[in-house]
Amino acid sequence: MVSTHATTHRALVQYAALAVGAVFLLVGILGFIPGVTSNTEHLGMAGHHSGSMLLGIFQVSVLHNIVHLLFGIAGLTLWRNAVAAKRFLVIGGVIYLALGFYGVFIDQASAANFVPVNSADNVLHFALGVGMGALGLILGRSATPVHRMA
Repeated sequence: MVSTHATTHRALVQYAALAVGAVFLLVGILGFIPGVTSNTEHLGMAGHHSGSMLLGIFQVSVLHNIVHLLFGIAGLTLWRNAVAAKRFLVIGGVIYLALGFYGVFIDQASAANFVPVNSADNVLHFALGVGMGALGLILGRSATPVHRMA
């Protein structure tokens, strides 16, 4: 019997972007939930004075949670196209590496720590940067469009 449904083939990089996007969306939501995030009554809009800790480890603020939500929405939107999924992972990886370096070099008790970040965030941001970048570059090798000469 012949199927009338079209088969859609997706690259692994697309599923990686979908998974990363879903995790970011989940983390963004969890950052607002009491019990998962401690001291939500001290959740600041931005800045190092926010007293809320996701999982009791990672300092978060409303801005920090919104960044996670936006990365999640981007991943859930861009996963449908292999090239876009690769770009999401690679560019997101670069952004998270930059955020990791930012967190290391700023004074975490100063106004420059507007996200906010702590040492645990820095380690996680470096891991996310390397992981996302590697997923995009390794799984996305075949996602790059091939230009043919006529």
